[in-house]
Amino acid sequence: MNVPNNLRNEEVRLMGMTMTQKILARAAGLDQVQAGQLLEGKLDLVLGNDITTPVAIKEFEKAGLSTVFDQDKIAIVLDHSTPCKDIKSAQLCARCRDFAHKHHITHFYDVGQMGIEHALIPEKGLAAPGEVIIGADSHTCTYGALGAFSTGVGSTDMAAGMATGLAWFKVPQAIQVKLTGTLSPYVSGKDVVLHLIGMIGVDGALYQSLEFCGDGVASLEMDDRFTICNMAIEAGAKNGIFPVDEKTIAYLNGRVERAWTAFEADEDAVYARTVEIDLSTLRPTVALPHLPSNTQPVDEVAGKPIQQVVIGSCTNGRLKDLREAAAILRGKKVADGVRCIVIPATQQIYLQAMEEGLIADFIQAGAAVSTPTCGPCLGGHMGVLSDNEWAIATTNRNFVGRMGPTSSMIILASPAVAAASAITGVVTDPATI
Repeated sequence: MNVPNNLRNEEVRLMGMTMTQKILARAAGLDQVQAGQLLEGKLDLVLGNDITTPVAIKEFEKAGLSTVFDQDKIAIVLDHSTPCKDIKSAQLCARCRDFAHKHHITHFYDVGQMGIEHALIPEKGLAAPGEVIIGADSHTCTYGALGAFSTGVGSTDMAAGMATGLAWFKVPQAIQVKLTGTLSPYVSGKDVVLHLIGMIGVDGALYQSLEFCGDGVASLEMDDRFTICNMAIEAGAKNGIFPVDEKTIAYLNGRVERAWTAFEADEDAVYARTVEIDLSTLRPTVALPHLPSNTQPVDEVAGKPIQQVVIGSCTNGRLKDLREAAAILRGKKVADGVRCIVIPATQQIYLQAMEEGLIADFIQAGAAVSTPTCGPCLGGHMGVLSDNEWAIATTNRNFVGRMGPTSSMIILASPAVAAASAITGVVTDPATI
């Protein structure tokens, strides 16, 4: 460990650590780490999808590597353009299948078993508190909701991780996000994270850890926490992380059978700054083009016409999201001239939504329901926009050209706001429906 010259060893040992710093210290076999330190840590899971894994495979083979470090600690999920939409996507998926078969990858998820990776991984019990997870997808930070350190990496790092089970990390500084109060009706985790990004900006947490705490955490459901951590990267964060509590443990029960360790931040942990959010004051919030930080309360944008609504993605395709949307759409109709696309995030979520009657609610309202896929979130398929069209979506990014031509526009919103807007054909506060 590199220790500043002006600090004695005793002082370094006594320095408080954040949740993230404790997890990285354990992965590196160290008692103490500090922000800015470079370390090599053991990995508990290496993740890739149908777009990023083929690149990693190429680098893996180019380096002359022939074996993976642990067939049980690699996950490959075909979720972006599956079922395949064209020849190129079919070739990419075939490359993943061949590699998974050759190396006997235990956690390989193809059509019929796959889901959107960042909903599927927790659902399958592949992420747990205290674990270190890297994925060749920027939204790998989702699993911080379970008290894990999870972060996105490039495909070359994925290749190295598959071969060695190790990765280099720079220990991040942390921003403490204190949550108080409870959410009002029609306000969810999506509104919390959009509000936060609006406060600090898309680079407000650049290469820092967003560490959530406070009595408000207990009021958030796990699906809210997954949504919040999923979009930590939209503030530039290295990762987002929640403390492990009773709700976390209830989620893990029946999913994770291996031993895990929850880490709490020390009382004297050092933070770059503290941000406070009173959940009870939040209103449904949207982000206007072309940045997730371009946020406004929904009532200030109400009335803006839209042509498409997307309810799904790794951000908001979970069961709680579908329930909220269905409750608003039930017995009503999607407005003329509006296309409403609903994408359950996993097969299990799809099945449970069917059993609860949610899929019937969507179809009867005039929405199209898709098999689990990332779909239009990245302009892939199942709902790409045309020129000058506007969409309101529960996805995580609204960059120029993200869902179609550069002239198309995306408004980011919660499932409740998206469903209400589908009914009226304009951006709508769900409380008015």
